[in-house]
Amino acid sequence: MTFHSTDTYVATADLSLAVNAAITLQRPLLIKGEPGTGKTLLAEELARSLQTRLITWHIKSTTKAQQGLYEYDAVSRLRDSQLGVEGVHDVRNYLRKGKLWEAFESGERVVLLIDEIDKADIEFPNDLLQELDRMEFYVYETDETISARHRPIIIITSNNEKELPDAFLRRCFFHYIAFPDAETLQQIVAVHFPDIEKALVDKALAMFFQLRDVPNIKKKPSTSELIDWLKLLLADRIPASALRERDPGKAIPPLYGALIKNEQDVQLLERLAFMHRRQSR
Repeated sequence: MTFHSTDTYVATADLSLAVNAAITLQRPLLIKGEPGTGKTLLAEELARSLQTRLITWHIKSTTKAQQGLYEYDAVSRLRDSQLGVEGVHDVRNYLRKGKLWEAFESGERVVLLIDEIDKADIEFPNDLLQELDRMEFYVYETDETISARHRPIIIITSNNEKELPDAFLRRCFFHYIAFPDAETLQQIVAVHFPDIEKALVDKALAMFFQLRDVPNIKKKPSTSELIDWLKLLLADRIPASALRERDPGKAIPPLYGALIKNEQDVQLLERLAFMHRRQSR
């Protein structure tokens, strides 16, 4: 059971090594990196390559660890008891299984994605320590222990919005997805657009990296935004000649809305373009 690049996902040698090491150690794989570098997509491609099911738990700022195990709907049970609904005496009818319970009771080994764990409260990772370590949890309402039938492959993603507790980190295998270099980006583009003109890719990548290197830019464009931009360039049939190589301060790229995502960066590029025009007179 090993993972490498697929026909739709380019995995570097270091990333493949990290995935396979986590599987061997039976540890959760904690993936960090810039937004848009394919952290979530990694779990999807891993499940597809292993021909198994992906269970995704999207974390929000209000998410509690207990929700990943189960939730007891006492309000519905009380209402049903007042209405005389059949089955109200069986507490199991009012337990909502969470994503960990779903993964633990699966008849096959699944991939469990805990996506953007850093969005939750700082205590959230610590509240899952025992469950992720022992692969079991206790249900108080039914006085039973739920144990994993097959230990899931766990992928945990983080955008580094907050630090994670040391006790949690100690139980994970860690990998940081560095931003791809030009060669890797060319491979990624080839996966998405196998018939794209090489000249267009070369000039688009040159402009893309120039944008990322603009001093004081607030939101650097990501890999996923590059793919969106190229898709628009192809849809509008914009030729490579329209992307002539130039300094990032000289002009804003065509269809820049796919790459630049806030007004501060647009104004910064406009000021750089204006300053360049003044200096060229």
